[in-house]
Amino acid sequence: MSVMKRLSGILQAKANKLLDKAEDPRETLDLSYERQLEMLQQVRRSVADVATARKRIEMQAQQLKQSAAKLQDQARQAMSQNREDLAREALTRRASIATQLSDLEAQHEQIKSQEEKLVATSQRLQTQVESFRTHKETMKASYSAAQAQTKIGESVAGISEEMGDAGLALERAKEKVENMQARAGALDELQQSGALDDLSNPTDHLQAELDRSSASAQVELELAQIKGELGSPGATGELASPGSNEASSGVDETPAGAAAEAPAEAAEGSSSGGGQS
Repeated sequence: MSVMKRLSGILQAKANKLLDKAEDPRETLDLSYERQLEMLQQVRRSVADVATARKRIEMQAQQLKQSAAKLQDQARQAMSQNREDLAREALTRRASIATQLSDLEAQHEQIKSQEEKLVATSQRLQTQVESFRTHKETMKASYSAAQAQTKIGESVAGISEEMGDAGLALERAKEKVENMQARAGALDELQQSGALDDLSNPTDHLQAELDRSSASAQVELELAQIKGELGSPGATGELASPGSNEASSGVDETPAGAAAEAPAEAAEGSSSGGGQS
């Protein structure tokens, strides 16, 4: 029983939520206004019906009064002709008409009072309906303005969301550009250091290192030769070409210390040779 009760409550809540979402206050106000107009029309019809009944009573009373006056004349005419019996009958009918007139007057007063109440109710309801109509139009205008403002706000929010997405896209693009620039710089440094092979110009790292060492030795040799030429007395001040330097270096590659030791060794050799002879 408790489960069914909870299920019924859930279904009712969901139904109310759907109805609230589907309900348009402007349509509800218009429907309420139409119902009030229908009520006002019913009251007006009731007023018209009561007024018609009052008018009929008044017409009946007028006819009865005319009949009573006629019977009064007939009674006088009968007495003038010495017809007392006819005069008595005419007066008897007149008395009956008087009783009917009295009843009609009571009904007339009752219906007239009811008519006055219905007229007052109709006027009051007319005022309420007109006031409701004014408030209805005001509320409808306010609702329409609020709805328009809400749609504008939603549109602005949508634009702001799109701008936010665009900003995020720019940030992601900027981050990718920075990563690619950093990667390109790192690859350039690795290629310059020889850590990565250049596929367009493949070389042997060992040969490259030997070439660099040979070039460095050649530079040191040429530098020493220039220093020697500048320090010798017969130096002309002109520098030999790289080819001549290479030739001279090929003729005398003995260090200065070895040249100094050569005469001593020659002298010892000559002295020993003389002794043997």
